[in-house]
Amino acid sequence: MDVLGQRIVIAAFDGWNDAGEAASGAIEALRASSEYDLVHSVDPELFFDYQYTRPSSRMDAEGRRQLTWPEAGLWRPRDPGPGPEFWLLTGAEPARTWQAFASEFIDVALRDDITGLVTLGAMLSDVPHTRPISIFASSQNEQVREAHDLERSLYEGPVGILSVIEHFAENAGIPTASLWASVPHYVASATPSPKVTLALLDRLEELTGADVDRQTLRTEAAAWEASIDAAASEDEDMAEYIRQLERTRDTWDSPEASGDAIAQAFERYLRRRDDGPGDRKR
Repeated sequence: MDVLGQRIVIAAFDGWNDAGEAASGAIEALRASSEYDLVHSVDPELFFDYQYTRPSSRMDAEGRRQLTWPEAGLWRPRDPGPGPEFWLLTGAEPARTWQAFASEFIDVALRDDITGLVTLGAMLSDVPHTRPISIFASSQNEQVREAHDLERSLYEGPVGILSVIEHFAENAGIPTASLWASVPHYVASATPSPKVTLALLDRLEELTGADVDRQTLRTEAAAWEASIDAAASEDEDMAEYIRQLERTRDTWDSPEASGDAIAQAFERYLRRRDDGPGDRKR
C-alpha cells in the first residue's frame, strides 16, 4: 500500500507560498474537476490581519452590499471515484496563531481518517519559461522518500504556513510530501502561470497515481508560453536574458550536472526570501 494512502489532503495557500498563482491554480483545477463539500472552515477573526488580507465588498442580485471575509477551509470530494481521494485545504495564508491554525485542521484530518498530506508551493526563480518547469519534490518522512524517491530538504530558516502544517501532520502520524515549482521571475508574479500549475499537477499525478484532468491547462499553458515569446521578440534585452537562462538550464540538465541542482536552487531562493520584509512573508 502507498505510504500516503488513499485519502490525501492537497494543501495550497494564497500569498507567499504561491508565486504566479500556480499552487492555488492547481487547487482550482482540482475543484473544477469534481464536486466538493466544505468540511471545515476557520473563524477569520482568529487568524487573519485585515490590514494585510482585507475583506472585499460586492453587490448582490438585489443591490445590497455584501462583505466577503478572508477564509481557509478543508473540502472533501462529494462522489470519490476509484483511486486516491483528494481532499483540498486552501485559502489565504494566516497572519497569526499559526500553531492553532495548523492544529485545528490536523484535528479535523485525524477525525476524518486522512492518510496523507501533499503541500503545493511556487517560488520565483531564475528559470526560463521555454524549458520544462522544475519541481522540487521532498519529504521529511523517510518512508515517503524511499517509496517515491524524493529529496530531503536540508533548509534551515524561517518558513511559511505549508511547513508548519507539514510539521504538525508528521507529529500526528500523517505522512507528508511537498511539491514546489519554479516560476520564471521575469513574468509578473501576480499573473497566473498555467504552465507551472500544469507541472505541479503532472508531478502530483506521478506521486499519487490519481488521474487529474489537465486538458484545459495544457491549452492555457501553450498560450501563456506563446505570449511571453511574443513579448521577448520585441525586447532584445529580455530575449538575451532568456537565452542566458536557457543555457544555464541546459547545463543543469546535462548528464554531467549534479543531481542536487534543483534542490540547491530551491534553498538559495528561500535564503533570498529571508532578506525581504519579515512579518509579511512568514
